[in-house]
Order: sequence, then structure tokens, then C-alpha cells
Amino acid sequence: MGERVLLIEDDSRLADMVGEYLGKAGFQVVHAESGARGLALHGREPSDVVILDLMLPDGDGLDICRQIRARSDTPILMLTARGDPMDRVVGLEMGADDYLPKPFEPRELLARLRAILRRGRGGLKPDLLRYGRLEIDRGAREVRLDGTPRSRTIRESRGASSPYAARAMSSPKPRSDESRSEASRILGRWRASRGSLG
Repeated sequence: MGERVLLIEDDSRLADMVGEYLGKAGFQVVHAESGARGLALHGREPSDVVILDLMLPDGDGLDICRQIRARSDTPILMLTARGDPMDRVVGLEMGADDYLPKPFEPRELLARLRAILRRGRGGLKPDLLRYGRLEIDRGAREVRLDGTPRSRTIRESRGASSPYAARAMSSPKPRSDESRSEASRILGRWRASRGSLG
């Protein structure tokens, strides 16, 4: 499955067109028609990139951008029909990674998304491992499920006695040829040894 895109856009025709185009390019697109729904989805389900309309019916896209940026480093591409260059400057200063004025060519949107994702891959924290909804932050010695830190750190929950926790914390960043099933298997055994992630 391809990268997950959270599209926060109130124009359903545009959202359908973007979703179809990006879907054909291999992306998994999740659409939110409002800022509140977008924030809720972003908090529940990790995304590789966010496409955010600047003008939403329930709030300003700049505020939504600021809220996303406060809790995540997920790349953000802003869309807007506003023509003022100052809007672009403010959007970029609020934390957006790129900006695309409407109307736009779908090919340009795709090219910009791919560029943002390439840059993001180069800047990933080496201590952060992601496996679907699960994140292991080795630097902070913390496990997060759906972006929410669990009540105990790995050290507090199992100490050095857990070989699975130790492996997750001490292993190098997974190579691209290392299978996700291996990581899932290790994490599954670790979960079973704890009873749950909570």
C-alpha cells in the first residue's frame, strides 16, 4: 500500500478529483471535509502527508496547520484560492512545507507531494520507528499508539528483562530490505509478553 494522504478540503468535487488522481498514482487518500474532522483523523490515524485547504467552513486553514504542526512533523501542503502572496508567506511560516494555488494541475500536485515525501524521508529521526499505528521512540524510550503515548515507557513496563523491548530499542533503523513482517512479529511477541499496550 502507498503513502497515506490526509486531504482536508471542503470542496467535494475537488476532493474526489484529487483522491482519484492520487489513488491511481498509488497513494491512499483519506478525505476530511472540515478542519475539525481533519484534526480528529490526523490524531487517530497517522498520515505520511497532509493536503490542507486554506479556507475551510469551520475554521482557518492556517490555524489547522498550526495545530497539526504543534503535535506532529507530518509534511503539510497547503491549497488556496487566495491570490495574495502574503498568504503563502504566512502559511509557510506557520509550518506548511509547500503551497499550491488553485486552480492547479493534478500533475503538479503529484510532483510536489513526491518532493515533500522525498525530503521528509531524508529528515526522519533515526530513533523513531513506525509500524502502522505503532511508533517506538527510542530516544525518548516511549511507545505511542495512534500518536498517543502509552501510560508507561518500555523501561518502566518491562525493564531490561524484556528481550523484545530491548530489541526494539537497540536495533538500528530497519533497512528497506528488512521486512515489516519481521518487525510485526517482534512487536507482537513484545505485546504478548506485556498483555497489551496500555
